[in-house]
Amino acid sequence: MDQIDRKIINMLEENARASLKELSAACFISSPAIAARIAKLEKSGIITGYHASVNFEKLNYHVKAFIQIQLEPRQKSEFYPFVKKVPNIIECNCVTGDYSELLEVAFKSTADLDEFINDLQRRFGKTSTQIVFSTSVDHRGITFNNPEIDEPEES
Repeated sequence: MDQIDRKIINMLEENARASLKELSAACFISSPAIAARIAKLEKSGIITGYHASVNFEKLNYHVKAFIQIQLEPRQKSEFYPFVKKVPNIIECNCVTGDYSELLEVAFKSTADLDEFINDLQRRFGKTSTQIVFSTSVDHRGITFNNPEIDEPEES
């Protein structure tokens, strides 16, 4: 990856709908060269997809929360398929500490969240929940502040 690849990534993370023409103008290379670089970044697994950012509150999902759950290793074979099927789960991460999984969820009401937590506890055990009041930094990618210096690890 070079400075141009990092600039392309920065621009696509800011606006996944940036056109080849816009990327080309910003990077001072042709549109076909930009397209080839993007294809290479996708093929190498650096770019894994393109996404719309959705305002859940506008869709009446007013309750965002983080749920920590304590799982036994034997429960993971049941837990992972379960969470993949629940549309309210925005993200699920295996983490260190007293709880082994961290879920980010969105629900229309606290009653819906409570029902989900009760189901989780019945199926899997102990949970701890934090309801989000506000978000000071929305989900974002990593921006290369100085593309010449910020070198990602080679894999």
